[in-house]
Amino acid sequence: MKRIHNRKYLEPYRKKLRKSLTPAEAFLWKHLRNSKLEGRKFRRQHSIENYIADFYCPQERLIIELDGQVHFNEAAREYDKKRTDDLNMLGIRVIRFENKVVFDNLDFVIQKIKDNFKN
Repeated sequence: MKRIHNRKYLEPYRKKLRKSLTPAEAFLWKHLRNSKLEGRKFRRQHSIENYIADFYCPQERLIIELDGQVHFNEAAREYDKKRTDDLNMLGIRVIRFENKVVFDNLDFVIQKIKDNFKN
């Protein structure tokens, strides 16, 4: 069986990303960590295939991505779409939020995440 989660060669990069969360990631992480959101366990900087997700909930097969300025150009949008399509093909849903929304409307973000829970 092919390993798709946390491939060894991505480990140093995952660790580096966990140590240098963006302000939006750090802020949202406070509300997701320790199963605070309806008992769901989230992992940060979890890799699936060759992609590293900002946050991943294995129970829900749900990825949360936070997008800053680097995502707001055509090349990044195309890459993000391909990435989402690839992950969807594995049965994993991806939801995205702009960093600004996390700070400006956290209640909306939390509700959208809950809306994506299966049960």
